[in-house]
Amino acid sequence: MRAAVYHGPQDIRVEDVPDKKVGDDDVLIKVKYCGVCGTDIHIYNGDSGSFPVVPPLIPGHEFSGVVVETGKNVTKVKVGDHVSADPNIMCGECYFCRNQQEQFCTNNIGIGTTADGGFAEYALTRGSHVFKLPDDMDFMVAAMSEPVSCCVHGIDLCNIKVGSTVLVQGGGPIGIIMLQLARYAGAAKVFLSEPVESKRELAMKLGATACVDPIHEDVEKFLADHCDNVDCVIECVGNPHTEEDAIRFAGKGATVMFFGLSGPDAEITVKPDVIFKKELHITSSFINPYSFERSIAILSSGTLDVKSIITTVLPLEEMTKAFTDPEIRKAGKVMIKMPD
Repeated sequence: MRAAVYHGPQDIRVEDVPDKKVGDDDVLIKVKYCGVCGTDIHIYNGDSGSFPVVPPLIPGHEFSGVVVETGKNVTKVKVGDHVSADPNIMCGECYFCRNQQEQFCTNNIGIGTTADGGFAEYALTRGSHVFKLPDDMDFMVAAMSEPVSCCVHGIDLCNIKVGSTVLVQGGGPIGIIMLQLARYAGAAKVFLSEPVESKRELAMKLGATACVDPIHEDVEKFLADHCDNVDCVIECVGNPHTEEDAIRFAGKGATVMFFGLSGPDAEITVKPDVIFKKELHITSSFINPYSFERSIAILSSGTLDVKSIITTVLPLEEMTKAFTDPEIRKAGKVMIKMPD
């Protein structure tokens, strides 16, 4: 089969690889679409991402497709089912799995990070982590199940209440998803800080109260003019400067969510006095525990718009452009379409 293989930093090639052999507990999926994630870019550049990556590896953990073969122990899905897959396979036996913190599993298998993933014609995973989709669900939308599940977990940790005021930093795909989820969580006002005009325009269409350009406008003045207090800041850029700004823009008693993935060696400067006087809750969100089913539910309901953030669709044979051309990624979400 054809697949994109990561051989080392800034070396990913589309090539022929051996077909996958299905074990008793496995499901083989004919991949339809696989999204390019910020984690994939970190891997490409030689960073570890969420988990250590050992090449050669087929990346890709945001995919949808059709079941073509199942192991003898698999009963959850059958051949022909439309599915997506949670890429994080936990052991269920370590301390964290036994204490409702499976995202910290010490024996995690990451499809697309520690094991071959979805940038291929076929992907192999555990049947326990495959989720059946409605037959009429768009495969491209379904491929967004994993990033949405991560966002759902993040929103759970944001302490958003009915009537809250939320500031989202960064209008990329994740920022736009977070903006919509914050609205659905009950926020009365959701602001977006984003320098690109087209992304601000999309945010307004999808429910933002107002947007601000952090390059050419004074964000603190903007917030003072539009609200009494920022109850939650969701940082979706993953840049030390915007992370420091998140703490600065946060209001009294606010939750600051560091959702964007910065480099492993990135550092920020924080004044404890600011945290003390504002009584801030600073947190982050790691992968997607217990949220994949909810992700599919909200996508299948049609209440969350992810199609609008997909700006580029590339065939598998041209997928390296997603890693080598920054302009493609800056535009929005990139999807890789597999051969029919």
